[in-house]
Amino acid sequence: MHLERLTLILEIVGQKDEASVADICAHSDLPRPTAYRLVNDLVDAGLLDPVGQGRFAVGNRLKRITESDQSDAALVETIAPVLRRAAADHGATFFLSRLRGKAVEIIHVETPDTGVSYLHPGLGKRPLHACSCSKAVAAFSPNLAVEASNRLKSYTEFTVTDVDDLTAEFANIRGRGFAECVEELERGMCSVAAPLHVDGQTPTLSIGATGPVRVFTAAYRDNVGAELISSASDLTERLGWATSQPSVSSA
Repeated sequence: MHLERLTLILEIVGQKDEASVADICAHSDLPRPTAYRLVNDLVDAGLLDPVGQGRFAVGNRLKRITESDQSDAALVETIAPVLRRAAADHGATFFLSRLRGKAVEIIHVETPDTGVSYLHPGLGKRPLHACSCSKAVAAFSPNLAVEASNRLKSYTEFTVTDVDDLTAEFANIRGRGFAECVEELERGMCSVAAPLHVDGQTPTLSIGATGPVRVFTAAYRDNVGAELISSASDLTERLGWATSQPSVSSA
């Protein structure tokens, strides 16, 4: 019943292009308080966007889902060539990560073919507090930040396990535009990642690079981080998404 009501509201708004809560009530059997609550839920989820004067339109998030191919394969087709060039230029591994549910997963990896040795991060889920690809996404999402603070497992002696320290790190990531992981998940291994920002939404994708601590010095990480921010902006445009720095409340 709940899902049916949400779907009905989306159908009404989609058909009218813009609709108020009064419009929704007029075209459904929903009581006004229920309609207000459901509309707010849809706005919070990014499926509806307020357009002023108490009116709502189909949200950017829903448009992206329905109007373009957001499958892993489609994203990799666009992003992989950029990561491949970066891997060749730096002689290091570059990767693409994606938020799926409440976890961030590495879904694609590009390794250098220059004969230089490299570290491979592998595919799959990463902890929200102990990997650059996850932190680059979680830092901009208050809900994920809470998830991260509830699961501060220690992987090495360098893993951040204090909530206040993690909160401060997330604030630093938002300021710098990229995240780092320095031996927090595995000894001797570093990584840097930057999110792909989408207008009006918190990030769900990040791109990054990983390598040994002897190569990924602080200066090197700063340089790669700046390159990743630039590449993330370019990729967002290639994907047809409007770009902006998302506004978030303090994590």
